[in-house]
Amino acid sequence: MLLSPPPTSPPPLAVVSLPPPSLLPLSLPPSLLPPCLSLSPSVPLSPSLPPPPPSPRRCLSPPSLSAASLIPRAVLVWAASPTTCSTDSFLYTPALSGRSGGVCEILGRCEWGRTPRGLLPSTDKEPAVTTMGKSESQMDIMEKSSGRRRWTVAEIGLSVLLLLVSCALTGLVVLYTSVLREPSHRPGVLQRSAGTDQPFRSHLGHVCTTADCVTSAARLLQNMDRSVQPCENFYQYACGGWLERHVIPETSSRHSVFDILRDKLEIVLKGVLETESGEDREAVRKAKVLYSSCMNESLIEQRDSQPLLKLIHSIGDWPVASDDWNLTSEESWSLEDTLAKLTARFHKKVLLDMFVWTDDQDSQRHIIYIDQPGLGMPSRDYYFNDGNFKKVREAYLHFMVSIAKMTREDRNLTLDDERVWEEMTRVLELETDIANATTPVEERQDVTVLYNKMTVAELQSSFSFNGFNWTRFIQGVLSSVSIEVQQDEEVVVYSSPYLEKMNDVLSRHSVRTVQNYLTWQLVIDRVNSLSRRFKEARACYKKTLYGTTVEDAWWRECVRYVQNSMENAVGALYVRETFAGESKRMVSDLIRKIQEAYVETLEELSWMDTPSKDRAREKAMAIKEHIGYPDHILQENNLKLDQEYSHLNFSEELYFENILENLKSEAHKSLKKLREPVDPDLWIIGATVVNAFYSPNRNQIVFPAGILQPPFFSKHQHQALNFGGIGMVIGHEITHGFDDNGRNYDKDGNMLNWWSNFSAEHFKEQSQCMVQQYGNFNWKLAGGQNVSGISTLGENIADNGGVRQAYKAYLKWMEKEGEEPSLPGLDLDHRQLFFLNFAQVWCGAYRPEYASQSIKTDSHSPLEYRVLGSLQNFEAFSEAFQCRKGSPMNPELKCRVW
Repeated sequence: MLLSPPPTSPPPLAVVSLPPPSLLPLSLPPSLLPPCLSLSPSVPLSPSLPPPPPSPRRCLSPPSLSAASLIPRAVLVWAASPTTCSTDSFLYTPALSGRSGGVCEILGRCEWGRTPRGLLPSTDKEPAVTTMGKSESQMDIMEKSSGRRRWTVAEIGLSVLLLLVSCALTGLVVLYTSVLREPSHRPGVLQRSAGTDQPFRSHLGHVCTTADCVTSAARLLQNMDRSVQPCENFYQYACGGWLERHVIPETSSRHSVFDILRDKLEIVLKGVLETESGEDREAVRKAKVLYSSCMNESLIEQRDSQPLLKLIHSIGDWPVASDDWNLTSEESWSLEDTLAKLTARFHKKVLLDMFVWTDDQDSQRHIIYIDQPGLGMPSRDYYFNDGNFKKVREAYLHFMVSIAKMTREDRNLTLDDERVWEEMTRVLELETDIANATTPVEERQDVTVLYNKMTVAELQSSFSFNGFNWTRFIQGVLSSVSIEVQQDEEVVVYSSPYLEKMNDVLSRHSVRTVQNYLTWQLVIDRVNSLSRRFKEARACYKKTLYGTTVEDAWWRECVRYVQNSMENAVGALYVRETFAGESKRMVSDLIRKIQEAYVETLEELSWMDTPSKDRAREKAMAIKEHIGYPDHILQENNLKLDQEYSHLNFSEELYFENILENLKSEAHKSLKKLREPVDPDLWIIGATVVNAFYSPNRNQIVFPAGILQPPFFSKHQHQALNFGGIGMVIGHEITHGFDDNGRNYDKDGNMLNWWSNFSAEHFKEQSQCMVQQYGNFNWKLAGGQNVSGISTLGENIADNGGVRQAYKAYLKWMEKEGEEPSLPGLDLDHRQLFFLNFAQVWCGAYRPEYASQSIKTDSHSPLEYRVLGSLQNFEAFSEAFQCRKGSPMNPELKCRVW
């Protein structure tokens, strides 16, 4: 995976057609702000940048609003109270949009004096997208009145501004044309390399002045901070402007280029899901029904806790929310049966994680896996550490108690606060013991050590904690899909140390506490599907955990849910709306080039012997690719898509039950694979994901349609940008096949040691260099914690290899095709543009709360260190920017694996 998604999906940014941002004024005086707007007090993205000052509230003339609304550096949010200002103008907010809770969404039309549509939490009834793929702001601009009318002053002001921008662009073209005719030898790059008297020189040939080139140049320029020397801190040089212009939305824990693209994609999905069509195929129709049921908020409020109470009853009740559980249910209670029901019916893994997946040692068949479970909080650190971890722990307990008390109240039971607090405190103590029994992520990096195959009979004799009957549990799960297991059925245990500790854990807690914990783990996932009062209890916990202060607009939650649960049906809608088919061919061609570049880099490695290089070359060229989307989702005469969802029956009135139906479906789909052959053509992810993936079991790379867009890829942008963007992503995923995990699998996806002892030992030595390098990065935002060089090793190897291979492939392409024209306003040559775009795809920032979490849970290094670490190790970068030896971006010691 290229990037871990944030725990709370950030809201979208509207992308509308604007004049090149670099040609616009880059600041907005407070005096020009309209009365219902103020500069956002949100968290600034860079620690070195103070938050913008609050502005006075005053009325604004229409011409000023028209001009100010296009300023990309002005971050505008709704003020808390309405005013009497009645200007009717179009407002674009490139930095903020789509928020509930008082933030100005991209509605296009801000009507002062009353609350705009879609701005309040969970009241987003009217669609913000009225035509497929177009935001409401875009549609408002295109709407025509029923009769002729005179232009408003606002429209005249906007027209004048656009005319001035056009003149400025023309002047820029003339300026560069005159520069090309001058015989002077002025340096092409204005900044000088640190520690050298010679500026880098750009190969200034023809300057590209097409609209696409101007757009690319404007984006690159706008994101840069050219006051920073690239050899001092290339991330700040490349992303300083981006960090200054963007503010983390109050709904988000992280805000980045990836998140902005996801936000844009969600706007498109909202449009297609809300568009009625009598020609929809069955799978698409079901996706729209599911979305509609989610958007039926009035009915969700009306039903309140009724669906939850039924759910609790179906799982054996919740003792803390019952007055007679010990009398009615305890005697018949079975841990094996309860865990089996949670796994098979609700796809919920508590205490144990049992799942079916491809056998690591035989990629042609499926097998049962047993692993340690996830936890209620993001990582085991939250259960033991102090500081912000302790605050989150306290908020988590308050959340548990709040939901338990509401459930008791809705059952008309007496509210015994002391009893509820006591019981839920015991639940947290049990969960803490479970967390303590789990193996830390740093100790789970070697799959060859984790993999422990045995029969069910051997599993029973090895791990019989508290008399746990493994056959009863496993058969209880698989009977839901009519599969019988015998004592000689093989299973793979990934968590032997955890299972060895479970006897002590369970012996310290009562059956009542265990059932309280099991039910709580099911309830916590469903709270956000209930009425507002339940969501508010969850929001208090989320605020402490992630630092978010405002909930997303409800339609976003609905889009994400349908997107995740019906990937291919939603993917068909998205691809038809936005994806250019020729992109598949172009990306496939890039993959070939970068595969060849990887093979060529093998010859540069002195630490790897010839036999191991031959096997690596064979594996690299055998990598299979999936680009864009599965072909069958667009084939009307192919029934595979409809058959995938044929067993689902949704109702527009039963959102909660629709979710349960989906959970059961997902569980059964996974479990049935145990007796099915492995499908080599199966896509491991849907088309609407802004990410990329590598599967070691399949030796397969996947690039969904969602990531095949600028700044990563466009057929209209320079190849330097494509190779630095999607090219690096391709190289990253290819290199995953040879990182500390992927290297354990052969070309067919089987876990097999194809390395010589010489090469294996030297691989570990080369990797250890990166462990130490990244482990020395100190992240102040995360409370001064250091990055874990161990848990991020695989991603760091992939980052370093990806940029190296993409650059090599680009130079080879350029040898054949020749140098590309320069971009206007950017005195950077083609090599420097490659590195600039590579860095800018990682522009982004975190809230401190999320930084503290991600440094413990994310297998990727923080965005800044992904750029700095990769480029510090790459000699070609230092050559491109003429960084002197010993400068921050060109250290004496460099690490290289591939």
